[in-house]
Amino acid sequence: MLRYVALDRTESSGDKPLSGAYLLGPDSVPIAGEVICDQGIIRCEKNTTEAAALALQIHLDQAQLDLVDDGAEITDGVYLRPLGILTLQTCLLPERDRPYQLTLELARHRIMMFINRLEEWQAFDIPEDTPVMRLFACARAVFTDALVAASDSVESDSVAAKLGMRALWIGIEASERLTLLIAQNDFRQRMSGEMYMGIADDGPKINKRAKPVLHPSRGGVVLPQKPAIGCMVSPAVFDYRTKQAIEKSCDFITMPMRWIEMEPREGEYDYAPTDKWIEWAIRTAKIPVVAGPLIDFRPTSVPEWLYIWENDYETLRELVYEHIKALVTRYRRTITRWTVCSGLHTGEHFRLSFEQMMDLTRICVLLVRKLHPRATMQIEITQPWGEYHTTDRQSLPPTLYAEMLSQAGVQIDASSLRIQMGSCGQGQSTRDLMAFSAMLDHYAMLDRPIAISAIGAPAAIDNGQSEDCPQPGYWRQPWSDASQAQWMSAVSAIALSKPFVQSFCWHDLAETTNAPTEMPAGGLLGEKYHPRPALARMIEARNAVTAGLFPTRVSTLDVLGVEGDPSRVVLR
Repeated sequence: MLRYVALDRTESSGDKPLSGAYLLGPDSVPIAGEVICDQGIIRCEKNTTEAAALALQIHLDQAQLDLVDDGAEITDGVYLRPLGILTLQTCLLPERDRPYQLTLELARHRIMMFINRLEEWQAFDIPEDTPVMRLFACARAVFTDALVAASDSVESDSVAAKLGMRALWIGIEASERLTLLIAQNDFRQRMSGEMYMGIADDGPKINKRAKPVLHPSRGGVVLPQKPAIGCMVSPAVFDYRTKQAIEKSCDFITMPMRWIEMEPREGEYDYAPTDKWIEWAIRTAKIPVVAGPLIDFRPTSVPEWLYIWENDYETLRELVYEHIKALVTRYRRTITRWTVCSGLHTGEHFRLSFEQMMDLTRICVLLVRKLHPRATMQIEITQPWGEYHTTDRQSLPPTLYAEMLSQAGVQIDASSLRIQMGSCGQGQSTRDLMAFSAMLDHYAMLDRPIAISAIGAPAAIDNGQSEDCPQPGYWRQPWSDASQAQWMSAVSAIALSKPFVQSFCWHDLAETTNAPTEMPAGGLLGEKYHPRPALARMIEARNAVTAGLFPTRVSTLDVLGVEGDPSRVVLR
């Protein structure tokens, strides 16, 4: 059996599954199994004897920092600081009689991940005396000390656990700095066109007819155009303040066209709220409109009358066909891109077999292609890390779903990702910046453009959590207006630097009490449409793309909370 010594030996969940923890197999595909913590030992119960990795949430907050750090300088004026509550994982490990030390295995994976990213990003030429590489060297040295201290005795195990946690802490700090350093370099090369022109064979200039090319060494495509920045807009928030926010911050808007809003009663469509936004965007703001997802079976999108058909696939398919036909026929003269369907691979809410998932996806794409042949189309992948698959074996892992679409000949122009963190809900646990960047690189291997169709984090802790809801965690500091803005700056800079990312769309402009919301306190506008700091950061990101200059607050590590701190280091 695969077992780990927990961070706190007194911790016990009463021999019940550990909330938010799951198991991974090769290629980071979730596997079936339960993770149970009892009397300080984490047991991983699975149906296979093959090696597996454990993913779980780890508290890297101030309370934990006080246990592993004496406040001394690490290197180059760098001091450890809280990193948040993050979902981390171990390497693939075989079963053995003696439990593994959890902190050691988490640190081992982080060091391996750092080295792998250096190789993937072709960054081995970074000088060893730079701050980020000295931090990494420090993490490896502490990890080596932890391995030496590890033994069968309880006293040495305690020392090894503390050193392992310290190595993990330094490793995450180093990996996030490396991620931002690489993003800064790629951002410059992408915005200047240097990256594309160095690969393309059709001449030194980029014109309107330029097509994506495959990167010869890093994988994925390189797009000739700069990325676009947008925001998803609920039809219910049509107001002069919301329109002003869009004009300042967005290159496009996304209209969600949730089924529950478009057809609240069977056969009775309510187009008026959506029409207002589209007419304003096209005629007044003169910005393009992205529509969809047209088919989305999440609870916030499904009308009550549709539930009667959830177990009758044939009827459901006919209703989907007629719904898409009605929307595309009405809006095909104003929409430039369609998100056709979303999250069918998760089996969330409406249970579909593998054949039904593929059949429904194919029908949706073919119908939109027939009705609007000039439009571009994308399929939205939700919960991109795939945690849901460990408990629902009828679902499909997200990467497998994307690969099966290609093999089935479903012709789409881009894959899109919905990435939400920090709120109560499956698949919304918080990850660090390197994990975020590595996930984007993983989906780039599909060799098609990636559209980040919805990304977001809250501006407040979700107080609506229940006992069944996994702890969503937070990044660096508990969620607030300020931490949401810092997170926005960091992830937007990373995403926009990726040569395969064609667009970046915030998941919600403003919350409203009379319409579905993507996430409590997750909008760019707060109460009474008052702008949050995240809106200013989005404007900064848009200006950075236009000017081709990496955002200053990201390059100086202000987003990591080092402003005015002795650990501030400028990446060059």
